[in-house]
Amino acid sequence: MAVVIARQVRDRESVGIGVNSPIPRAGVLLARRTHAPHIKLRDLDTEDAELFLGSKEFFDYAQRGKLDLFFFSAVQIDARGNLNLHVLGDYERPRRRFPGAFGSAVLYQVTRRVILFRTEHSPRTLVEKVDFVSACGTPELLVTPLAVLAFDGERGRFELASYHPGQSVESVRAATGFELAVRADVRETPVPTKAELAALRAVA
Repeated sequence: MAVVIARQVRDRESVGIGVNSPIPRAGVLLARRTHAPHIKLRDLDTEDAELFLGSKEFFDYAQRGKLDLFFFSAVQIDARGNLNLHVLGDYERPRRRFPGAFGSAVLYQVTRRVILFRTEHSPRTLVEKVDFVSACGTPELLVTPLAVLAFDGERGRFELASYHPGQSVESVRAATGFELAVRADVRETPVPTKAELAALRAVA
């Protein structure tokens, strides 16, 4: 997943990483070590990242249209790219409650490119419709342990772009809780190269 994410990072982009996001962080650091050495990284957990004073300055920066790329995950992600970070079940009587969205609702709208990630690809995490919309927007990709889903802007839904080694169109569809269209050029996700693995392990 980190390598897939790294390949999406473009040189000289301004990239933000949220707290508790080790997979995107590894991917961005890999990109910086390989093909994107001039990114402007805004991340409180990386020592040599661009300096900023807390969340207020970060959100001001993003709302001025300066943030090129950010990463989100969620308890549930639905076919239209909506995120649920609040509750499972009915909002008034939830089966489980979570910490909430913090600034996701704003950042999803003002960031130029959004990549979603989820470490569990199953019908309970990738659903037709989230139980509660914490944040909505137009993502570029969703990266999971099984596949890469690309967002079709015209249809307003995810579609299968590639399946990881060991998977297939059928296995990914079976693990997805919504009807998943398949791109005409769907393929197996290219495996990490020796150079990518060496660089990833060097920055881990």
